[in-house]
Amino acid sequence: MKKLSSIIIFSLAVLSVTACKHSVKETESLTEIQPTAVETDKITKEVFTDSFGDQMEVTVNETQNTVTVHLDGKTYELKKNEDLPEYTASNAEYQYSDIRGNITFLKKNVDMVLFHYKNNGKNRTATKMASY
Repeated sequence: MKKLSSIIIFSLAVLSVTACKHSVKETESLTEIQPTAVETDKITKEVFTDSFGDQMEVTVNETQNTVTVHLDGKTYELKKNEDLPEYTASNAEYQYSDIRGNITFLKKNVDMVLFHYKNNGKNRTATKMASY
């Protein structure tokens, strides 16, 4: 009788351990984390200093086609304009342009240039002029 009861107790112990392990495996498989793709924007940031010593910080987000301009403590959000040449962005009041290294930020309503930076020839492509 003692042998039979010890076998039954041992069997119950083995079954309970096996049952516990089985439920844990199901729980683990349900809580697996699926990897998600994270898309990052292509952002470039540059600081330009004009001939007066004023600085303008320009952040270009090429993925969303937006430009953020920081000038004199103010921030301007602009949207890329496909109609104008090279890289030009604007909103209702302001316009930013980067044409061959000449950076211009102006107020459109009054045609007032707020910032102008001219590239001093660095990274400039050589052009040849024909003389006749």
